[in-house]
Amino acid sequence: MDDGGCETFVADCRLRQATELIAHTWDPLVLMALRRGTTRRRDLLNSIGGVSDKVLSQALTRLTKHGLITRTAVPADHRGVAYELTPTGSSLAAGPLAALAQWAADHGEAILPT
Repeated sequence: MDDGGCETFVADCRLRQATELIAHTWDPLVLMALRRGTTRRRDLLNSIGGVSDKVLSQALTRLTKHGLITRTAVPADHRGVAYELTPTGSSLAAGPLAALAQWAADHGEAILPT
């Protein structure tokens, strides 16, 4: 069994690095929303229920810094920007995050607090 390159689970193992990419509440949801394609920030704000403008901006900055999404200017609007998944971000969203979403759909009732 591959354990993410960690003989022992220490602070700098790859598993910890990977989990830190989705440790923030909204980051996985932003990544999954961007699976639909290039999206403006305001459209992300409307499509992700419950996220504030400030928190979304922080998530977008963090995900850009980690190389999971790119920020590009929208040619038709000199002030507008749009975000899209990088190949690495796409592989995370389509792979582990999609699997986690399916697991949650399959087992959501079992993990609800009583």
